[in-house]
Amino acid sequence: MNFFAGDVAAGLGPYLAIYLLTMLKWSPGQIGPVLAVGGIATVLAQTPAGAIIDATRFKRAVLALCIVTIALGAVSIILFKSATAIYAAQIALGVAMAFMGPSIAALTLGIVGRENFTAQTSANQAWNHAGNVVAALAAAGLALWVSSLGVFWLVAAMAVGMLACVAMLRPDEIDHEVARGLDAGSEIRPGRPKPSGFKLLIEDRRLLVFAVCVVLFHFANAAMLPLVGQKLASNSDAAHGIAFTSACIVAAQIVMVAMALFCGWKADSWGRKPLFLIAFAMLPIRGVLFTLSDHSVYLVAVQALDGVANGIFAMLFLLILADVTAGTGRFNLVQGALATLLGIGAACSNLVAEEVVQLAGYSTGFLFLASVGVVGLLTFALFMPETAPHAARRPSNPAIEPVEA
Repeated sequence: MNFFAGDVAAGLGPYLAIYLLTMLKWSPGQIGPVLAVGGIATVLAQTPAGAIIDATRFKRAVLALCIVTIALGAVSIILFKSATAIYAAQIALGVAMAFMGPSIAALTLGIVGRENFTAQTSANQAWNHAGNVVAALAAAGLALWVSSLGVFWLVAAMAVGMLACVAMLRPDEIDHEVARGLDAGSEIRPGRPKPSGFKLLIEDRRLLVFAVCVVLFHFANAAMLPLVGQKLASNSDAAHGIAFTSACIVAAQIVMVAMALFCGWKADSWGRKPLFLIAFAMLPIRGVLFTLSDHSVYLVAVQALDGVANGIFAMLFLLILADVTAGTGRFNLVQGALATLLGIGAACSNLVAEEVVQLAGYSTGFLFLASVGVVGLLTFALFMPETAPHAARRPSNPAIEPVEA
């Protein structure tokens, strides 16, 4: 399921930007809002989506509905070329994305339990990135040898594969209480704990700091790939622009597979914070490097660093949330709330960066995003505590052993 989700959940952002720029002749200033509107729709739907997924016992049906919506939205963009149709499709895609991520995470937690969540999330992410590699290669081939619009049909085809996998999940293997962050068996125990109140979202300092960092991470990161795609396509045509963008995605996704497996190996022993700092450090480095050359091979190579940043982020985002919501019953609600902020960061990134590029050029746009990444790195380093329970308890001096009372 996660293999097919690699393309379905990745969105059409970079390809849509090239399609609008080269085939419909939209300006960067016009492209920014249409890329942002999907993120805005996600922002509005994300927190309610998390609450609904916590409460519902029909998680498979919710996920299936999201998949169908994404397939229809992708196809409608190329069938109905008006601005109204494209905006409507982006809104529908944004709402579906709001439900998809939390649904997959909840199903994972409900099937394997908290003790196996790190290992299974690592496997999920590795298969997800592998799916992105295959889909990006297929998109490049379709664009060069069949049609520049093939990528949109590819999303629909991958959605069919994902839908078939969802149908294979067995409902009786999903523990819906564990899926929302409660302990196993809490549903049947007398006096079982109830889910925490919504005040959890504002009372946990770790969540507040992490929320700020999530916004800054995606503000710095989200617009980089669309800008690289536009930069590559500005002196070319749609087919070659899509092919170059696919090459960027493949380079990053191959690295993401390695990062997912590495995080699954080290996230419990090292803790979450050191790994997340590595992810943050990649953002300003990548932004500066993008300004040094316009050569297509160089830009593709630099984009591979996105695999380090996003490969770690995708893993650590879920693990940190599972840490701080353990026993609260609000795993998906909190995931939805922070994903809302993630969407705000991504939407602002596309909207603001496209305007900066329109006013001052691509190099200034990349440097602006790099500066946001530096702010995020410092914020996480200074204010975010370790959340992995055993790592947080580890004494600073290994020679000093904790003394039990």
